[in-house]
Amino acid sequence: MTDLIIVAILLIIIGAAIVYIVKAKKSGAKCIGCPSGGECSGKKGGVCNCGCHSDTKEES
Repeated sequence: MTDLIIVAILLIIIGAAIVYIVKAKKSGAKCIGCPSGGECSGKKGGVCNCGCHSDTKEES
């Protein structure tokens, strides 16, 4: 019985994580773990220090 409860709790946690990721991707977030929430200056053409935009080049 306890094994069933543990499995159910794990499935709920994993399911909630999947729903969160799908919602974030649908809203246009390139990197879900970005502390700037996808609104950093690298997305707008500036220099981004969050490290989540591999396609932007830093100016030196």
